[in-house]
Amino acid sequence: MTGPTAGRAPGLSVRLKLTLSYAGFLMLAGALLLAVVWVFLLRYVPDTVLFSPGTPGGRPAPFIPNRSDLLRAFAPRAAAASVFLLVFGLLGGWLLAGRMLAPLSRITDATRLAATGSLSHRIRLPGRSDEFRELADAFDGMLARLEAHLAEQQRFAANASHELRTPLAITQTLLDVARNDPDRDNGELVDRLHAVNTRAIDLTEALLLLSRTDQRSFPREHVDLSLLVEEAAETLLPLAERHGVTIETAGEVAPTVGSRALLLQMATNLLHNAVVHNVPEGGTVWLGTAVRSGSVVLAVENTGPELPPQLVSTLTEPFQRGTQRVRSSHAGVGLGLAIVDSVVRAHDGELALDPRPDGGLRVTVRLPAHG
Repeated sequence: MTGPTAGRAPGLSVRLKLTLSYAGFLMLAGALLLAVVWVFLLRYVPDTVLFSPGTPGGRPAPFIPNRSDLLRAFAPRAAAASVFLLVFGLLGGWLLAGRMLAPLSRITDATRLAATGSLSHRIRLPGRSDEFRELADAFDGMLARLEAHLAEQQRFAANASHELRTPLAITQTLLDVARNDPDRDNGELVDRLHAVNTRAIDLTEALLLLSRTDQRSFPREHVDLSLLVEEAAETLLPLAERHGVTIETAGEVAPTVGSRALLLQMATNLLHNAVVHNVPEGGTVWLGTAVRSGSVVLAVENTGPELPPQLVSTLTEPFQRGTQRVRSSHAGVGLGLAIVDSVVRAHDGELALDPRPDGGLRVTVRLPAHG
């Protein structure tokens, strides 16, 4: 046996401990009952020889026992009763403890299965709610979250491997072409290698950022979300102009607590996504902040092609892209909204994506407000 329990000495089982506890409590109750009988009954019986007057007709007088007589008659029966209580307490306690601990055995079996990697098993403990059933339900919920998280991580690893392999394969092909054709102009080759390498770097940095937000290993400070939105709009204004997209910002002060760098990345990703997934020419992006019911709200809307709800529900998954049209150098690596979702969850917020009736997307971020 390995692990933290390997060095522990063997001890009594919980069932045996409960059995001994039940039997001990029953014996104590019996002893108290016998003590009450002795104190409130036998102590008032004198220990002298008692005589009674004769009866009419010369019949012998009835026998009147004293304390010693009663004690001699009471002690063996009290000992027999104590032995019976001990046996009854041990047997009944063993059966009762087994019945009470049966749900715990199911939970233990499910835990052992989960330790072997089987996360699909559920306890589903029947009956009304009590401590064991609350524990079983909480364990089932934990297994469901772990199974979903593991499946998500497996999909993410597969997608990441595929996305990282693509630029490496392109690089290898370009280098093979250059080696087989020494007279080829290297200027074009260098430009293409630079573009491919830039995409690989962007993807790696996005993966690192996603991992950082999942671990919540970042300092927190007071942040005005409206200022971050304005900064993101100024940064991406040249990109919007190249795409012929107009950016309109409005809103009020939106104070919250979190990582300024991550929240700025969130706002930048949302705006970048809204710009590059817009209509080819003359599109618009609206950004606004507000404070509603103890939360700060960031809303980003953009014009664009109509999006089916089934597609919108998958956009926060890693390496999902909204349209096949976006394949330019500014299209990103398919992690924009996945990073946004991770940043929002790391700040205890909520993210909602809704298709606009006239085409495009509306993204709403809710974060806890601060002062």
